[in-house]
Amino acid sequence: MNPDRESSLAEAPAWLPPQLVGYWEFLIFHPFVLAALIVVLGIGLAVIGRALVMHWGDKLISRISRNLGSRLLRICANTAAWFLAYLALVLAVQVIGFTERAEQITIRVLTSLLVLRLVKEALSASHLGLEILSRVRDRYAIIEERTIPLFDLMFTVVIIGAAAYLLLQIWNIDPAAWLASAGVVGIAVGFAARDTLANLFAGFFIIADGPYKLGDYIVLDSGDRGEVTKVGIRSTRLLTRDDVEITVPNAEMANAKIYNESGGRWVKFRIRLEVGVAYGSDVDEVVELLEGIATEHDNVCNHPAPRVRMRGFGNSSLDFELLCWVNHPSQRGLVAHQLYMHIYKALGSAGIEIPFPQRDIWLRDSGKPSSEET
Repeated sequence: MNPDRESSLAEAPAWLPPQLVGYWEFLIFHPFVLAALIVVLGIGLAVIGRALVMHWGDKLISRISRNLGSRLLRICANTAAWFLAYLALVLAVQVIGFTERAEQITIRVLTSLLVLRLVKEALSASHLGLEILSRVRDRYAIIEERTIPLFDLMFTVVIIGAAAYLLLQIWNIDPAAWLASAGVVGIAVGFAARDTLANLFAGFFIIADGPYKLGDYIVLDSGDRGEVTKVGIRSTRLLTRDDVEITVPNAEMANAKIYNESGGRWVKFRIRLEVGVAYGSDVDEVVELLEGIATEHDNVCNHPAPRVRMRGFGNSSLDFELLCWVNHPSQRGLVAHQLYMHIYKALGSAGIEIPFPQRDIWLRDSGKPSSEET
C-alpha cells in the first residue's frame, strides 16, 4: 500500500466503536486480508441481493406471464450482481496498493470482463423485450413473431458494435484505424461470400415483407409442398407430409413463385373432387347426393357451404366437381380420401353408374380371298 495512504488510514474514524479499533489497525497493515474481506463481502452482497430480487420480484411482474417475468427478473438480478462484484474487485485492487501501471492494467481487465458479461445479458434482454412487445399486438403491430429474427439481428449488431467500441476505449486504442482495416476486410469478405450475403439480405426482405410465416403450407415451383417450420436469416425450412425437412436458401425463395395455401382471408383450404357419372343419370340427384355427403362430413366447413358444379360433357361421363372447404391445408389429403370413399359407396347404393372409358372395335371384311382359298 502507498505509505501516504497507509498513514492517513492508520487512524481509526471517530464513528468506529472502540472494540473494533484493533481490527481496523490490523486490516490497515494487512492489505491483502482487507482486499479478500472486501471481495467476500461484495460477492456475498451480490448473491444475497440477487436472491432477494428473484424472491420479491414476482409482485412487479403481475401483468407479464410467469415465464417472461422470471426471465426478465433473472436478467436484472444478474446485471446488478455483476456490477456489485465488479465494484468489490476494483476496490480490493485499489486497497492492495499495486503500482500505478499494474493497478491500471488489472482494472482494465476487470472492466473488459464486465463488458463481455453485460453483452450476454444485453442480448438476452433485447430478445426478451422483442418477445414481450410481440405479444402486445394492438400497440406494436410491427413487431410480430415473423419479424423478431430481423429486429433481433439488428439489436445484436448494435450491442456487439457498442461493446467493441467500449473495449477499444478501455484499452486506449484508436478505433479509426480498426474501422479502416475492417472496411478493406469487409470488401474482401463480400466478394468471397457473395452467395451467403445474398441469402442474408434475402432473409431480411422475406422477414420484412412476410409472404409466408411459421405454420403456413406453401408450394414451390419445383412442386415441393410443406409446412414452414423456420424462417431464418439464411434459409427457410419446410416439413413435408412425408416428414422430410427441406432447406431452401432465401435467395431462391425470394425469386421463386410461391403458392401460399394458408394465405388469404383465412387458413381454410378448398379441395376439388372430380366425379363422373354415366350418361342418362339424374343430374339433380347427383348434385343433391354429393352436397349431402360433403355437408355431413365432420372436417368439412359449413361456411362457406359445400357446392357442386357440372363442368361439362365428357367422352364417357357427365363431369361434376365437388367444391368444399377444410379448416387447414394439412387436412386436404385425408378429407379427400374419405369423401371419395363415401361418394363411391353412395353412388353404388343409389344405382348411379360410374363409367369408365370403353372402345368398340369394328372388323371389316375386305372381300379379298385368302391365299389358302386360291
